Amino acid sequence: MTAIPRRYITDAKNQKQAVIVDLETFDRMEAIIEDYGLAKFMEEAEDDEILSVHEAKKHYKSIKTRMNRTDSDKS
Repeated sequence: MTAIPRRYITDAKNQKQAVIVDLETFDRMEAIIEDYGLAKFMEEAEDDEILSVHEAKKHYKSIKTRMNRTDSDKS
């Protein structure tokens, strides 16, 4: 595993309070976490029902309609 270049922010007692990483490192870390999360989601969804394109579009449209209704109820 590659070492992560980092700097620390410390308090008055020199206790580590936070970590600073450069943007390139942060972007790599974020991509790894997202890829891991997507892989876990795909594993969990393996046994889910498979929809046709038509069924998927219909399902998406129903979700979108419900969300729009919920948003308008908040106004």
